[in-house]
Amino acid sequence: MIGRYTRKEIGEVWSQQRKLECWLEVELAATEAWAEEGVVPAEAAAAARANAAFTVEAVNERERVTDHDVAAFVDVVAQSVGEHGRWIHYGLTSSDVLDTALALQLRQAGEIVLASARAYRDALIERALEQRETLCVGRTHGVHAEPTTFGLRLAGFAFEADRNLARLEHAFEQLRFGKLSGAVGTYASVPPAVEARVMERLGLQREDVATQVVPRDRHAALTSGIAIAGAGLERFATEVRNLQRTEVREVEEPFGAGQKGSSAMPHKRNPIRTERITGLARVLRGYAQTGLENIALWHERDISHSGAERVILPDATIGLDYMLSLATGVAAEMTVRAERMRENLELTHGALFSQRALTALVESGLTRDDAYGVVQKNAQRAWDSGTHFRELLGEAAPELDLDAIFDHSAYLGHVPAIFERLEALRD
Repeated sequence: MIGRYTRKEIGEVWSQQRKLECWLEVELAATEAWAEEGVVPAEAAAAARANAAFTVEAVNERERVTDHDVAAFVDVVAQSVGEHGRWIHYGLTSSDVLDTALALQLRQAGEIVLASARAYRDALIERALEQRETLCVGRTHGVHAEPTTFGLRLAGFAFEADRNLARLEHAFEQLRFGKLSGAVGTYASVPPAVEARVMERLGLQREDVATQVVPRDRHAALTSGIAIAGAGLERFATEVRNLQRTEVREVEEPFGAGQKGSSAMPHKRNPIRTERITGLARVLRGYAQTGLENIALWHERDISHSGAERVILPDATIGLDYMLSLATGVAAEMTVRAERMRENLELTHGALFSQRALTALVESGLTRDDAYGVVQKNAQRAWDSGTHFRELLGEAAPELDLDAIFDHSAYLGHVPAIFERLEALRD
């Protein structure tokens, strides 16, 4: 991921330095496991632990000769150990190191991403509770429907964020698997006992059947979960973008001191954060597709997944972390214009009370079809002419209790029950 969208902590997880450190953790754990099995001399394992070292530059230079990244790394580390360096990578194949080390990196990335996902969910919960009574119009098909509250709208995003958090937790958890079972997974060159010792040291589980690699359905579950989470962020971002339009102006993104919305038009305050989230969500969906295509490898493995994963796994986790950070800031700091919301409720001149009028007419004795005709005709007249629907309905059906029909609070009687669910989510 480009530096513009990379936060420091997760960027370090995917640095070349950290990747090679994870490789070294696996190599040293394997050497020590072999020593405990009595195959590698104990002094060799101790020497490896004490002296093994590398630099990224040295590995890169060696790779220019070997044209194989793991072989280059093993050469550099073995040389640093000295006489006992010959035991580094003993019995292993490259994927034993690569996939097990990748699990370590994904575990670290997961801790960061999950913390960001929790922060986003919690920010939505707090703003939803704060705005639980802020009356606004609900929209379906982009058209005014019936009154709701802005807090209730945010509560929906909060519950979605919680579901995405659960999906991500599961996706990262099922990636805590490594393998040290050799070239085609038969343990011909490294016994299960060594694998078991290594996984225990590293805090991972062993893959039951690994072929030469850990099956890629695990990684596809992560990229898919990330894409779904990204789509949820996009849904929130799209809502904010729509509500920030000049004609609506019910909500605005945070706008910092000194920030400029346009190089040409100084009056502009554009929803750049939520637009950025929207664009990056498209990238995450592309990575999910690649993750799915990586599942089907030839026989015990090929490397068609390898080059793609070097891009999509770092970028997907880095991108989602960045998007979550943006969305958390928007949720926590956006400006909510409650008065504008009340003004917009009146744009249809009371026509949004049509369902309550329909119900009242049915209760008064009209058939539903006749009642619908009366309400539709007058509601559309109100909207088109600017005459308030209450006035027109009073003329068409003077027997109705207009105060009861045109009462915003009537739409909100059961909303507290929903916020009880939200309070439970916070607990």
